Amino acid sequence: MCIIIIKQKGKALSKETIKTSARINPHGLGVIWLDTFNVSYHQSNDYSVLFTERPFIAHFRYATIGAINRENTHPFRCGSNKNEWLMMNGTIHGTGNHFKSDSRVLAENLGNIPRQAWKNELAKYDCRFVTINSYSRTFQIYNKHLWTQRDGVWFSKNNVLEDNLVAVYGTLKKGYNNYNNYLTSSKYMGSGTTKDKYPLVIHGLPYMIEQIGQGHHVEVDVFKVSDPVLANLDKLEGHPTWYRRKQIPINIGGKTLMCWLYFSLSEQVGNQLMHKSYKQEARRPQYFDWSFPKQTKTHKVEVYEFGKWHETEEEVAEFDTENELPMCSHCYGDAHFDGFSNYHCYSCGSWLTQDEIINP
Repeated sequence: MCIIIIKQKGKALSKETIKTSARINPHGLGVIWLDTFNVSYHQSNDYSVLFTERPFIAHFRYATIGAINRENTHPFRCGSNKNEWLMMNGTIHGTGNHFKSDSRVLAENLGNIPRQAWKNELAKYDCRFVTINSYSRTFQIYNKHLWTQRDGVWFSKNNVLEDNLVAVYGTLKKGYNNYNNYLTSSKYMGSGTTKDKYPLVIHGLPYMIEQIGQGHHVEVDVFKVSDPVLANLDKLEGHPTWYRRKQIPINIGGKTLMCWLYFSLSEQVGNQLMHKSYKQEARRPQYFDWSFPKQTKTHKVEVYEFGKWHETEEEVAEFDTENELPMCSHCYGDAHFDGFSNYHCYSCGSWLTQDEIINP
């Protein structure tokens, strides 16, 4: 994932966008300050250094290749060129390894290529790049057609621009099945209710019908989502063929906000029971086959055979509880510590805090 943000002097960048960038990309922050062209490195949760009017180029990392550490935090020097730096958003498959990131390897390789050939070299990859020369105090954006510009600020991806409010009432609610697949990276605003009454019917899955005044003030969860996330929700809900997305007023936290909500086009109001809320049953923990334990230990035991007692040995399973990983509270998969302050579950894709994991 990752995100590069280029904010020049006189341009405004909201604190919320910076916070979202850190939340989605928690594996390191590197900054080149455009008023001095000095470089500084931080953890992603130190994002408040960007609450400033100073111009900068910032890179928040989401690790895909390479260890999570200071050495793999952008920007990278380009070979032995002490004044040339590289930031990258994207992945170059087949480059890098468990220890060294692909972008770090690319920066090292650029040092062996003439500067005038960099544009052609970087055009080979479907990634976003920016190179910075701290001596001439200049920078250059590559593959600019892949970038997004908002109010004079450049973003290598627009997934941190969460401009859309969405109210969900079914399997997309926080902690439910589809939340884990679609909304874990989006900002959760809290629970609320529809300002008007609507029919909510449940036939295995819940359906809201666009008929104001019937049913209940339906309980919903509200999220701020980016355009790409909203597009994925449209695909999930079959908008506008099976569901129609419409903005309606939602009461949340003492305020009324206009939020997108998906209404069913197939269900009709009849004699069905109308519900106020959809509740998904808590998922049961997964049960694993321990037929092949990690360790066994030999114990001496006494057995009675052929009319007399004698001593023999048997193997008893020993589980390696000392090295067990914590579990994801959503899907009960292994939760891996990111080296900073969060845990990531590769089974369902959730990011979790210390309070949200299940310790062995």
